[in-house]
Amino acid sequence: MVEPETFTFLGDLAMNNRKAWMDEHRAERDDALRNFTGIAITLHDYADRFDPYVAQALIKPKQSYTKFFQEPRERVGRAFYRADVDVFATAGRPTEDFGYYLHIEPGNCHAGAALFQPSKEALARLRNRLVDDPEGLNYILADTEFKKAFPDGIVTRKELGAVPDGFESNDPVAPYLKMVGLGCRQDLPDALLLDDSVIDVLIEIFGPARQLVRYFD
Repeated sequence: MVEPETFTFLGDLAMNNRKAWMDEHRAERDDALRNFTGIAITLHDYADRFDPYVAQALIKPKQSYTKFFQEPRERVGRAFYRADVDVFATAGRPTEDFGYYLHIEPGNCHAGAALFQPSKEALARLRNRLVDDPEGLNYILADTEFKKAFPDGIVTRKELGAVPDGFESNDPVAPYLKMVGLGCRQDLPDALLLDDSVIDVLIEIFGPARQLVRYFD
């Protein structure tokens, strides 16, 4: 699944996050991109085992993973590039639709379902869905299989200090309204991702995550 050279490249990029370094390592970058493209194709090829809607969707493999370059507004610190990648399996677009993902980052690999970097419009839809049906979300979070697969429940990569304008701070879903994108995750050891048989593990993870994807459809 993930080539050893891909992990090496991501680790080196994290320590040398500069344009000059990236320019000198275009061959390694291109090899990593081909690896991500192959993973995206594999996830789609096996999608009939975890979500028929994804299996039936048209796939654009090269648009099914995050890019290294970061826009200035997205950067954390002085990092010019992302040194991690999300590979998606969705029935729509990764910035617009909730879907499945595999996060590849040395020492911090995980998988689940999410919309972590939504567009402004997608974020508004996500928040409105939470407000409209808090019971539906609670039902998912109380599900035995979901809790076993995702003991941390709902997670985010970016959180506001307060509930956004237009929503009540005492709303039952207020903690989730502060999240700028959200999802669920199960951690995976790097070594496991080196083996092609990890696809069976991912399918087991995506299975209980499917109800969260359907909730946000």
